[in-house]
Amino acid sequence: MSEPVTRRRKGHRLADLKNRWSEQPKGNLISDVTGKHNLPSSEDEAERPGALKRFSAMWSSFRRKRDKGKDQEPEETPGPAVEDKNSHQYKYVSGQYFFEYLVVVSLKKTKDGSNYEPQITYQFPKRDGMARYQKEEEEKTLKAITLFCFPEGINWAPLTEYHSETFSFVLTEIDGSRRNGYCRRLLPGGKGARPPEAYCIISSLACFGLFSKIFDEVEKRRQISMAMIYPFMQKLREAPFPAPGNTVEIKSFIPESGTEIISLTRPLDSWLEHVNFGTLFSCLTDEEVLVVFGAAVLERRIIFIADELGTLSQIIHAVAALLYPFTWQHTFISIVPEILIDVVMAPTPYLLGVQKRLLDLVTDQGDLLVVDVSEDKKETFIVSIGDESSILPPKLQAEIMEALSSRQKASTGEELNRVVSEAFLHFFVRTVGHYASYVKYSRSGEPGVFEKRNFYKAIESKTTRHFVKKFIQTQMFDLFIQEVEQQQPGPQQGIFHKKILEYQEKKKREKMRKH
Repeated sequence: MSEPVTRRRKGHRLADLKNRWSEQPKGNLISDVTGKHNLPSSEDEAERPGALKRFSAMWSSFRRKRDKGKDQEPEETPGPAVEDKNSHQYKYVSGQYFFEYLVVVSLKKTKDGSNYEPQITYQFPKRDGMARYQKEEEEKTLKAITLFCFPEGINWAPLTEYHSETFSFVLTEIDGSRRNGYCRRLLPGGKGARPPEAYCIISSLACFGLFSKIFDEVEKRRQISMAMIYPFMQKLREAPFPAPGNTVEIKSFIPESGTEIISLTRPLDSWLEHVNFGTLFSCLTDEEVLVVFGAAVLERRIIFIADELGTLSQIIHAVAALLYPFTWQHTFISIVPEILIDVVMAPTPYLLGVQKRLLDLVTDQGDLLVVDVSEDKKETFIVSIGDESSILPPKLQAEIMEALSSRQKASTGEELNRVVSEAFLHFFVRTVGHYASYVKYSRSGEPGVFEKRNFYKAIESKTTRHFVKKFIQTQMFDLFIQEVEQQQPGPQQGIFHKKILEYQEKKKREKMRKH
């Protein structure tokens, strides 16, 4: 039994967190911010300069609040290292490689023997010949990895049984660059009670399904010997990352089994390859998903509660994906480590995943939405503002519900993802799909200007217009329009624009039939 938690006043906890900031490394992450990986591959290559200025570190909102009035920007530090051309090391952040490195994080007893602390006990490939600042940056990253692999902290006891779980997180540098962390925790081989260990792959690529399959192969080899992991990961590292819909084959030798060929296929809809909507809809009803979606669309503070780390990470990534073509611009932490739980006091918008045993630390506020997605929940919405179910226009809510009903026919995870994503994408087509007509260009080569007032006044439905007036005040819409203004007029690319054209053609046909 854990000791009863004594609630502290909000002001004290916020002050504690501000003080703690000064003790944290200011250069590297310890945060988890969603970003470009939720976009279609055709748009991935386009730089999003505005996104780099958003909240890219967990404590940055507090730091800005503390430094308000000082005109002081967050301290800039070098991003992930890239070696020179003569180095034999692989480049750190390169789309041509599956991953940056694999680490094994083990729980080791502290010096006094009273608790366990996570430590990296295996790393592939090793980093040699690095400059001093590169080593310092890597040490900060490795420290963050141990924190997210074991967010529960030091309260562990040896186990004889442990349910293997897979989850993901995002490491975000202060300059906005991101790397994905994929983690599988399991009980290592042996007899008797022992603590679990975590296998973590760091990659610039966002594809949860592919890395889950890679972990299956790593786990199978780990049962034979740690030495068997190296050749497989080396082959994987040398393999080209497949294009959407394509397959790459990895040959790997296993004693007594011979040479195996592992096929890794990338989903055709690449913008959904990091998402599993199945978990979201197994934990929440359609109506409850709409409540969460409404709060997320208006960039409110939302906390998800569950025991399973995999459930938390999958649901929070799914909710962020529902916002496409818009991107969540604020703090996004799929699993909040216990040592950082005071981030729930942040005054700015966030999407957070918190383990249920920490529930008492997050429910002493009234201006947020706390969603219980655990199996043994008594109620879904533990804390709410109360207006969440009325955020979306009633007619459009009904359209989403009708579209979602067809997902029962989906026989695969990819089909389910497509049905769900299109239901919510159509919502944005219906509400703001006419945006391009209200970006006006005065001279060739100059940025356009978005006519905000004319844009929302053009909406005939009063309830839809009321919603849009709120939505266009969000940071995600503002960034979206800023990028549109920088583009030159002409045909637009991407799934969103394609759906807009389809909807406009449908309306024209309906209008012609009436006449």
